[in-house]
Amino acid sequence: MNHIPKMQKQPPKMKKSYNPFMFIAEAFKNLWRDRVISVASILVLASCLVLLGCFSLLVVNINVNMEKLVSLNEIVVFVDYDLPDDEVQYIGQKIRVLDNVESVEFISKDDGLESMKADYAGFEDVFDEMKESGDNPLSDSFRIKYKDNSKVTTLDYNLRQIEGVRKVNNRLDLATSLESFKNGISVIFIGFLIVLFIVSVFIIINTIKLAVNSHMEEIRVMKYIGASDWFIVVPYIIEGTIIGIFSSVIAYLFQWYIYYSLEKMVATDIQMIELASFGDIGGIVALAFLAVGILTGVIGSCISLHKNLQA
Repeated sequence: MNHIPKMQKQPPKMKKSYNPFMFIAEAFKNLWRDRVISVASILVLASCLVLLGCFSLLVVNINVNMEKLVSLNEIVVFVDYDLPDDEVQYIGQKIRVLDNVESVEFISKDDGLESMKADYAGFEDVFDEMKESGDNPLSDSFRIKYKDNSKVTTLDYNLRQIEGVRKVNNRLDLATSLESFKNGISVIFIGFLIVLFIVSVFIIINTIKLAVNSHMEEIRVMKYIGASDWFIVVPYIIEGTIIGIFSSVIAYLFQWYIYYSLEKMVATDIQMIELASFGDIGGIVALAFLAVGILTGVIGSCISLHKNLQA
């Protein structure tokens, strides 16, 4: 009787693992091999990021200066003539506890007369005579800064109810107009920013697609010999990420130089305009550049790879 040899158990197949550094090395190799297209992709992406950054910072600084204009709005309260000092102080205390009051500045009638004297140069003798004779036509007053434009009407009413208040001057119409203008400007520029962002992303994606499309034959060969999709995709995703990182670094350096030069010019020549400090917003700019750069680099690679993998 023939003995049938026993079948030996086959060892279980081990899943093949790959060193992640292999994919990174492959990505850098692709970048170097197509260095002309890679440099073009980096420069186009950096240029679009700088353009987006300049426009975004323009919107930020317009908002900063509009907020500054709105903050100039105030209410001036004039008390009755010749009130005793203790009654004037009592009125000031009642004003400070009202809702929507941010700050209160007391202006004596003598200080008011000195302010008018400075405004009307050439008539100093008239004001000096008023002061010496005690015929000051002004009264003590309070300059009030408020927090919310929408509550000015209520504050104005409450101020008029305080005993000893002679007159209340507010700039509610100006405050409302400035607020509406600021909101309108912000909406318009944010709309332009969104359109610019979409156009820039479209240009960036199509530029990066050139780098990926140059490997179309290589991708098809790898696909033909059985390489998995993720094995093909990963190096190009890393390549898009590297392009995004390099572009964001270059764009940030250019943006810093442009904004720093503008800050120096405004500080010396156009002091009436206020710019947000780049030290305060530089971190946000860097993170935004990095996020947009990597995102668009990866998206550009994925769109091209999807087309080639389906081929």
